[in-house]
Amino acid sequence: MAPSIQLMPQLLDAREGSFPEAVLILAKTGYIDSIMLQNTFIHIQSIGAITEQRLWESGLRDWDAFTDAISIPLSGKRKYLLQKGIDESRQHLYQNKPVYFSKCLHANQSWRFFPEFRNSTVYLDIETTGLDRHYHSITTITLYGGHEIKTYVYGQNLEDFIDEIYKYKMIVTYNGKSFDIPFIESYFNIKLNHAQIDLRYVLYSLGYRGGLKGIERQLGTDRGNLRDVDGFFAVLLWQEYQRTGNQKALDTLLAYNIQDTVTLENLLVTAYNMKIGQTPFYNTHNIEIPIPPVNLLRADLETVDRIKNRFIYPENY
Repeated sequence: MAPSIQLMPQLLDAREGSFPEAVLILAKTGYIDSIMLQNTFIHIQSIGAITEQRLWESGLRDWDAFTDAISIPLSGKRKYLLQKGIDESRQHLYQNKPVYFSKCLHANQSWRFFPEFRNSTVYLDIETTGLDRHYHSITTITLYGGHEIKTYVYGQNLEDFIDEIYKYKMIVTYNGKSFDIPFIESYFNIKLNHAQIDLRYVLYSLGYRGGLKGIERQLGTDRGNLRDVDGFFAVLLWQEYQRTGNQKALDTLLAYNIQDTVTLENLLVTAYNMKIGQTPFYNTHNIEIPIPPVNLLRADLETVDRIKNRFIYPENY
């Protein structure tokens, strides 16, 4: 299943290459518009949000600006820690290791390192038979790496997910820290040591609460014929497929799973730009909203209506 846009072959090759080369390609193609991570200091020991703001105001706008010639409002010890943190940050950036920044930054600040590692990022969402990872099973998984949508289905190709996920260094989810990632690790008995951006925390810090669909509506996104499908309904679709073999039920489930996944890129870029608007870099660091890939699967409304009627969904569901 292919989306409507493809990344340049050089960019795909850069995922396996050195990070400086990848960044150069990204910058030349316009795929990233900013290097916000190198303007960031709050991941460094002894530097909080207020101190970071003071550093920016003193002229220390990025890591490279830290020289003996610049006067900054820090004690000698804190200057030493700042220099040490910048050196460590440069090393991990150029070694293409986003997990370092994922561990150092609070979850609601993880948006800061997104552009630098966008070429090794995958968007992920799972559907399950229930909420208990020790009792229930994964039914479908969708991965979207920015250029191709891949789906995995229980009883068909679910195990193939394991090889694919380790091709990436960073995972973007919504509520994945609490649900998707622990569920996957328990189900497959694996450890996902990737850097993570959980949009639940980023969007919460911007004032957006609730589930993924609700936040989409707040931001003006309409899911069309998938608007009547939610997580609980996804369980019913899987049960319908298992009980009857109705391929349209599975296609509807996959369409929902795909939509939950590909929307993450748009939400992340939107949230990133909102966050940038709160910094001194609002004129230079915005990212263009991506064109979403084409979801070739559609909800089968007859199947949806039949399941809704069977379970007597409220009229305004």
